[in-house]
Amino acid sequence: MVVVDGSRVAAIAHRLKLLWAERAVVLPGCLLAIYDLGQGLCRTLDVCADAAAGELARAQAALGTLPRDTLVLADRLYGTGVWFATLAAQGCWGLVRQNRRLGLRKVQRLSRRPLQGGRCTDWLVDAGGSRRTPPQRLRYIRWQRGATVRAVLTNVLDPARLSAAEALALYPRRWSVERLFFDLKEVLNLNRVYAANPNAIAMQVYAAGCVYNALRVAQAEVAEATGIAPEAISPAKFFPKMAAACHCAALFEVWFRDTQAVNRGRQLRRPPVQERQFTQVPLEAILVEPRRTPRRKRRFCAARKRWKSLAHVRGGRKLLKLS
Repeated sequence: MVVVDGSRVAAIAHRLKLLWAERAVVLPGCLLAIYDLGQGLCRTLDVCADAAAGELARAQAALGTLPRDTLVLADRLYGTGVWFATLAAQGCWGLVRQNRRLGLRKVQRLSRRPLQGGRCTDWLVDAGGSRRTPPQRLRYIRWQRGATVRAVLTNVLDPARLSAAEALALYPRRWSVERLFFDLKEVLNLNRVYAANPNAIAMQVYAAGCVYNALRVAQAEVAEATGIAPEAISPAKFFPKMAAACHCAALFEVWFRDTQAVNRGRQLRRPPVQERQFTQVPLEAILVEPRRTPRRKRRFCAARKRWKSLAHVRGGRKLLKLS
């Protein structure tokens, strides 16, 4: 079970001479991540040098790396007949939020029952259809309570394999990939890009992805040792402390080897690293703090719409090729 989603690389922090006359924010590339929900790790992290490259096309190419019978969660961008046709060709399953641009033709109502104070309806529908892509037989699951509506599409046609209640409860897990991008950019400082070379940007992204997976493994080990869920540990608190502890442990090994080199012929006892203060931290200092105030809405900024890919700037494509 995986989640697929895309994001754009942060703007170049170093103001290149090539971009002095460019008023829009210039982005050096975009990302595509496949997040493994079962293991809590980033399975695939793809970097494209063109920030304006289509996310759906890159996600279709990435499906080839997934084993058969994988359930793929995605947002409403992937609610198209082409996406479900690609999933069927790869032998995978999909669960996406309804895209209202996708035409649905109801075929049969499978169930209708109350659920969590609302009404849940499960339909068998034919979605989309064009010259290149035939109509896809899907399940349309819609839950409504008052003005609140949640609607998802899936190609798992057997309700015994994926019930409507399970599909509605499973889709919010898609938010895990958004936490992945947040941790990469805010915690591991991927929101600062100083190179215009796509190879250098890719190395920075891949290094951040490797560190993220290593820290997630350490987070799971700490959670297992303390008997709590890994999600109860805050990456924003845990990752910096773990990185500092690893740095101190590496310096400890270097100093011990230097001491051995100076004292040749003497038997030195290695002090236990686990008892050092830099390897210990109170559990309360790395736990997630529950939200006690309403979620603040992000203020919309019109400048967020004004961006341009470095590959589309005059001279930028030449710069990318030379790099």
